[in-house]
Amino acid sequence: MSRILFLFCLTWASCFGKDRPNILFAFADDWGRQASIYAKIEGAGGINDVANTPHFDKLAKSGVLFTNASVNAPSCTPCRSAILSGRNFWETGRGAILQGAVWDENIPTWPLLLKGSGYHIGYTYKVWSPGSPADAGIGGRVNAFFKSGSKFNGFSQYVSGRASKGVDVKGAKEELYREASGNFNSFLREKNKDQPFAYWFGPTNVHRKWIKGSGKKLWDIDPDKLKGKMPAFLPDVHEVREDLADYLGEIAAFDAGLGIMIEELKKAGEYENTIIVVSGDHGPPGFPHGKCNLYDFGTRVCLAVTGPGVRGGRVVDDFVCLPDLAPTFLEAGKVQVPEVMSAKSLWKVLKSKKDGQVDPSRDAVITGRERHVFSSRPGYLPYPQRAIRTKDFQFVINFRPDRWPLGDPYLLDTPKEPDYSLLENQTFVTLADEDAGPTKAWIVSNRKDPQVKPVFDHAYGKRPREELYDMNKDPDQMKNLAEDPDYSGTVKKLRARLMKYLGDHNDPRLVDNGKFFETSPMTDGFKRPVKSQKSKSKK
Repeated sequence: MSRILFLFCLTWASCFGKDRPNILFAFADDWGRQASIYAKIEGAGGINDVANTPHFDKLAKSGVLFTNASVNAPSCTPCRSAILSGRNFWETGRGAILQGAVWDENIPTWPLLLKGSGYHIGYTYKVWSPGSPADAGIGGRVNAFFKSGSKFNGFSQYVSGRASKGVDVKGAKEELYREASGNFNSFLREKNKDQPFAYWFGPTNVHRKWIKGSGKKLWDIDPDKLKGKMPAFLPDVHEVREDLADYLGEIAAFDAGLGIMIEELKKAGEYENTIIVVSGDHGPPGFPHGKCNLYDFGTRVCLAVTGPGVRGGRVVDDFVCLPDLAPTFLEAGKVQVPEVMSAKSLWKVLKSKKDGQVDPSRDAVITGRERHVFSSRPGYLPYPQRAIRTKDFQFVINFRPDRWPLGDPYLLDTPKEPDYSLLENQTFVTLADEDAGPTKAWIVSNRKDPQVKPVFDHAYGKRPREELYDMNKDPDQMKNLAEDPDYSGTVKKLRARLMKYLGDHNDPRLVDNGKFFETSPMTDGFKRPVKSQKSKSKK
């Protein structure tokens, strides 16, 4: 951040005294819209029936629970670029991709603007990566607090390993809870008296890979309680149910970490003056429709907000996109929102007394995707998509329908492919954008079975230029209606609205046939991140 901007922020904030709230942002890797409270408010019948998130649920009840929150891009680096900057992911230059991402330090971010206004800022675990420099947008590792360790990132691995050595599961969990509280307390000890703080709690444990069977062993989440509750794009077989139960187990671990943060806030006497925001960066990894897909399973996420200024006890149906958090945080800290932030503050909604739809203008969200991982193998070109989601419809444009959305599935038949019965042990292989895991392994291994082939083709086959889904009739988004004459008016209307938004917000995908995203450096391979000059984390 420039010196002039820093001084401006400091001067602006100095007019407001010491009444500014703290901010705790708890943000999970790869956590979609899986929380037990959604089953309670929307009715039973889906996978949220089996989710276990008591701390998130309690916060949501005391604050505002959003039912239609989405990420801007279902890939962690571009999603986080958008959240940090308060802009659409395509407005962040090389921050719009994952592997090969480079942060543009001329882009203002809410953590550094808050710091410039006098906030004590810091984080533990992950903010922005992979990319160069690591955790850009929050000042890099100089603002990291890892004094007590980073083992929480491998929650089920650590607890399962300790259990194998005779440590009881509860005791092993407590070791990780002490780590999380120790890191947070080391952050709190460094702030000055009466200085407001902004802390990013970002464990990566919900990101693959997890220990098979850990959902049941560590959290008593029974895979077979998911039987009959699976969405249409997931085979309802034990292997897939167990994989999903393990995923829900990691969400339960993140929720337990959230509980530790809340407990420490109360011990420090800071709880009443802290805005707490909890969410995740996209949908489940290693599952069809999830990570790197613009379907609901990939883009919709949990979101709850509570704290001073928030009129709680409400469920809100407004469509919000997570970049909206940037101007929201700045407004809370009494810092002027830069004009370049295209997102909209949520404070009008948070201060309202209404439930349901609060702000009539928030009737849709825009999402998109360019490139996730990079491979020198064929089939790993950018897969450009943009979509608009409203209450009734999801409309998607696939700008390069000649390409494979998640990698070329025909490479599966080449003799050099690994044993797909062992695919859960592979990190990045064919169809890599989705991530590896037992669910993908099962689908790939059984792809020639006539009953499985439609699921495989739907997940990994080429997609048409346009897709339209009637969310009231087809919530799992399995039947594309874009060519149905009965929906031609809807397609025309949503296409025009989406393209207008992209044009108004300077999407490079619309310029010269997407040349910006199709040429170097955006198409270069992954390069190791350049070390920041201030790369050491606080010990």
